[in-house]
Amino acid sequence: MNAKVWLVGAGPGDPELLTLKAVRALQHAQVVMIDDLVNPAVLEHCPQARVIAVGKRGGCRSTPQAFIQRLMLRHARQGRCVVRLKGGDPCIFGRGGEEAAWLQGHGIEVELVNGITAGLAGATQCGISLTSRGVSRGVTLVTAHTQDDSELNWAALAQGGTTLVVYMGVARLEQIRQGLLQGGMAPHMPVAMIENASLPQQRECRSDVQGMVDDARAFGLCSPAILVIGEVVGVAQAQLMEWSAAG
Repeated sequence: MNAKVWLVGAGPGDPELLTLKAVRALQHAQVVMIDDLVNPAVLEHCPQARVIAVGKRGGCRSTPQAFIQRLMLRHARQGRCVVRLKGGDPCIFGRGGEEAAWLQGHGIEVELVNGITAGLAGATQCGISLTSRGVSRGVTLVTAHTQDDSELNWAALAQGGTTLVVYMGVARLEQIRQGLLQGGMAPHMPVAMIENASLPQQRECRSDVQGMVDDARAFGLCSPAILVIGEVVGVAQAQLMEWSAAG
């Protein structure tokens, strides 16, 4: 386990969603580099390790990526087992792929450990199935925050026929709304806005594409939050009402 870097997904926040493989890596770690969105409760699995905070949050002071990579490299070259602990999954908007390639290019052994991503966990906690037979045959995961501030192909997303899960979109709700409407999405397409996915303080606001900006403002939606957009949101609500009436 020594002289190796594990890029570990800690899941969306609920410490019980940590995988057994992630726990094993933490138990052997000598250095743990932890992101801001990781629940500190998972550190109970690595009391032996030195913990280094390397937070990266939108709109906040963040640890430079180049510094994080050099720090992982330094500890690995000193023969230590390093765990880079990331919120969600390291390869879903978590830079896991680029960090792995960079470390491997410097001769370091790397192993990626998947974690449950917030888009899946948040939807599940709200009773939403991201795919539903006869309703949605797929899921599209996108981030509203891009390094070069470029716009997504909203028309393709609006007309793709899949459930759309948007990460890091709270600050860009108006642009998302405009892009989807101009791209041809129905104004009354259901939307679920889910804050603090899987945590005890998780909150959910139901709306539609046309009204989601005003509804989010009235709700006081804050980051971290994900958006689930698609017919599956309405299906979940309709089924709940149907079962409640029948019960």
